Amino acid sequence: MKKSVGIIGANGYTGSELVRLLAFHPNVELKFLFSRSNSGVKISDLYPDLESVCDLVLTNEISQTDILFLCLPHKASQNWLNENLISDDTLIIDLGNDFRLEGEFKNRNFIYGLPEIYFDELRNAKSIANPGCFATAIQLAMLPLAKENLLKDIYTTGITGSTGAGQSLQPTTHFTWRNDNVSAYKTLNHQHVDEILKQINSLNNQELELNFVPWRGNFARGIFTTSIISCDLELEKIYALYKDFYKDSSFVKISEKQIDMKQIVNTNFCVIQIEKQDNKIAVHSAIDNLLKGASGQAVQNMNIANGWEQNLGLNLKPLAF
Repeated sequence: MKKSVGIIGANGYTGSELVRLLAFHPNVELKFLFSRSNSGVKISDLYPDLESVCDLVLTNEISQTDILFLCLPHKASQNWLNENLISDDTLIIDLGNDFRLEGEFKNRNFIYGLPEIYFDELRNAKSIANPGCFATAIQLAMLPLAKENLLKDIYTTGITGSTGAGQSLQPTTHFTWRNDNVSAYKTLNHQHVDEILKQINSLNNQELELNFVPWRGNFARGIFTTSIISCDLELEKIYALYKDFYKDSSFVKISEKQIDMKQIVNTNFCVIQIEKQDNKIAVHSAIDNLLKGASGQAVQNMNIANGWEQNLGLNLKPLAF
């Protein structure tokens, strides 16, 4: 029997991306799509590409389901859960940042949903805090070094597409501003820094600093990050370390060739490449911010929690052109 799914905030980018994924998932059935602002509107009227995919009408009423995805603005999930009674048997996957740093909430303990390090904890979990998009890309680039206590202070730059800012229109998401333009934002104080350091420091034997400068790119989706640290290991040994760390990971690929974002857009993959000059290494990582950085990873976590194959519903081809 298929498991029933509800999506809270289905009208946003991450919510609608979940609809695209779950409409073709063999083990689940979409039961309701919740939206206060667009209640009564067909999801395909908001997103015409869903015309032949999903005919559900957005609603402001909820019903009990086996699985519930929260695709709400940051800091809104706790309020929503306080206002609505959800069965303890329901698997809740929160795509916001409410439970990434502190997982205890009422009678639930939200497991941090990075499968590459918390796979065992995610099996049979009933509450999952999905990682942030930049947090996913940077952590996957740094975790093998952290595990071997090879990390020192980290200097990272990263660029993200306009969908990372969400659906609500802002001055910096207008096409006329974004097109042919690049800018830095939240320099050294991005909201994902604490989330990243919590996980990295849990593996490393010293407290680290992350000096992170994010950039807005003039494209819709994708994240590309570069992290620079000091490291005396030979490049071949570094690659061996990464390949061993991710040998059982379904969606992390280590490349010795130059990587680019088109390799991962429209997929749940993260690709990583490493370069070395003298005693400095640059670790590049690329993900799709709406998939491995959000909805795709949420589906991956759902699969793990239910004991299904991780790639169920996630066999996606990158958009090469």
